[in-house]
Amino acid sequence: MINFDIHHHVAHVVLSRSNKQNALTLNMFQSMDNIIRQIRKNRQIRAVILQGDGLHFCAGLDVQSVMQSPMQIVKLLFKLLPGNQNLVQRVVLGWRTLPVPVYAAIQGNCLGGGLHIALGADFRVAKPDAQFAIMESRWGLCPDMGTSVILPSYVKQDHSLKLAFEAKRIDALAAKEMGLLTDIDDHPKDFISRHIESLNHHSPDALAAIKLLYNQAYQPPSRSLLWKETWYQLRLLSAKNTRIAMKNGVKEREFSPYNQRGKW
Repeated sequence: MINFDIHHHVAHVVLSRSNKQNALTLNMFQSMDNIIRQIRKNRQIRAVILQGDGLHFCAGLDVQSVMQSPMQIVKLLFKLLPGNQNLVQRVVLGWRTLPVPVYAAIQGNCLGGGLHIALGADFRVAKPDAQFAIMESRWGLCPDMGTSVILPSYVKQDHSLKLAFEAKRIDALAAKEMGLLTDIDDHPKDFISRHIESLNHHSPDALAAIKLLYNQAYQPPSRSLLWKETWYQLRLLSAKNTRIAMKNGVKEREFSPYNQRGKW
């Protein structure tokens, strides 16, 4: 479900589940986690391109698939220590730890977990008709894939709240104006290939040092924040209002009223 190969020192990581708009399964998370480790060990790689197979980048988590087994949720969210990254956080923040530039080539839907993964890349280039959304609130949940660490360096707080509260789609132009995108282009992969070619004239050690330095500058220490992401999500998963939200998300025309807000 994740295709991985290397051409001319460029690693290509392709979410390959086009019949489901590349919706994410547990196996896909595990594969990406493993691929990130492989790339980190390979000193011949000069850049990484993330993309989706077919018409879409990624429609987010395959909720119905994951919710079939509570053990899948445990595997996605489990961490040995509170401040450690769990699996879903590693497949976003892991791209930031690589000493090479990482690009997301985006087309079609880039929703929920798909957007979180794209935000883990250093650069995001999208087609003009691409669509973006943070979707968790539709299911009564909160974003928990590590982007609370990343978003403050891209987006103002009120825009982040609006995206996460409303779970509505925005187009590529709005995403770029908000700070989610680096560029918009009719041919994202060609655009990215030209940028990678231009960087080949620079020392890979210099690029690695710059990325490490700027990540430290733009991303403050995150262990406490990563734990809060997971803890809040676990609280929501056990809440009555979340079960109502799940039903409302599936049956949009049959809205059920929520209980009073829990203690937060």
